[in-house]
Amino acid sequence: MKQTYTTLIACLTCVLCLQTTVSGEATTQPLVAKFSSDMVRPDSVTKIAFGSCNNPARMKVDQSIYPAILEQQPDLFLFIGDNIYGDTTDVNIFKKKYQALANLPGYQQLQAQTKVLATWDDHDYGINDGGKSYSKREASQQLFLDFFNEPKDSVRRTRPGIYTSYSYGRKGQVVQIILLDTRYFRDELPKYQGEQKAGTVGWYEPSKDSTKTLLGADQWQWLEEQLQVEADVRILASSIQILAYEKGMENWGNVPHEQQRLFDLLIKYRAHHTVAISGDVHFTELSKVMIGEYPFYDLTSSGMTHANSKWAKAKNSFRVGKSHPQLNAGLIEIDWQKSQLTLSSFNTKGEKLIEHPISLSDLEFPAE
Repeated sequence: MKQTYTTLIACLTCVLCLQTTVSGEATTQPLVAKFSSDMVRPDSVTKIAFGSCNNPARMKVDQSIYPAILEQQPDLFLFIGDNIYGDTTDVNIFKKKYQALANLPGYQQLQAQTKVLATWDDHDYGINDGGKSYSKREASQQLFLDFFNEPKDSVRRTRPGIYTSYSYGRKGQVVQIILLDTRYFRDELPKYQGEQKAGTVGWYEPSKDSTKTLLGADQWQWLEEQLQVEADVRILASSIQILAYEKGMENWGNVPHEQQRLFDLLIKYRAHHTVAISGDVHFTELSKVMIGEYPFYDLTSSGMTHANSKWAKAKNSFRVGKSHPQLNAGLIEIDWQKSQLTLSSFNTKGEKLIEHPISLSDLEFPAE
């Protein structure tokens, strides 16, 4: 069925009406919010799968994660970073590596079966651990948007960075997906000198420089607006981990003032039923921190094509249960009747590695 949708980008202070055209029939769906999502679609969502660290070159041998994903029959699939391993400033090489992903039967079947959304991390941005100094970031953005079939009139094509949001579902069952860009605006992070510190697998540690930014001023302003959009479940997708910082790898804890800014916004707007997802680390784990009385979860799923048992052993004081260095994908299941969501990850056999049900009533900020 062919569908076209009106993109909403204006900030409003009254009741918003969404005009949607489905098979030529116009319908109007009310959305009460101060701000609008970048895109809103009237679909029902109960199952969202996601993954990261997907190297098409490795899939010449093993594409087994794709059948496992397809078996879940997700309403949406989110690529949340390292969707290819470009690692180049050569546009032609980038194109070839995207084409290698496009040629994978598993990827083709995924596109045919479900809606695919995406953001990036360093390797599909273009350079390992890269930030705003990457010389080809503008060209990389256009290649990314072209590959993932971003509409020509999309707001993502009119501004720097690829951050965006989507909302799905009827009133009372609205799921908002916020895809962050942790690369385009990020300041360079200093690495400590010498050998790796005991218990770490990287060279980063929390910065004391509060002028350094992860998201950049414009994206922060946009994110604050998104947290005011009406949503019954909100999924915050970050390519790097938001909570776990002790590994020495890239994460939000490298810029603790930015991490705290996020927490403060969640509190300010009482962003009930918000959970985070992340990738990057080549294993899967679930992390949790209490923001006041609110339990904030970050479900990490990585990687689709390669895992790292050494990294999975690194310290994470926020980990719930165990880490799992297997090929994996993540899954969020929403049971609207039971008012419950379940955070899971699964391996290539479809076996659950992590399964953590949460009552939506437990994901609420206390009354003011």
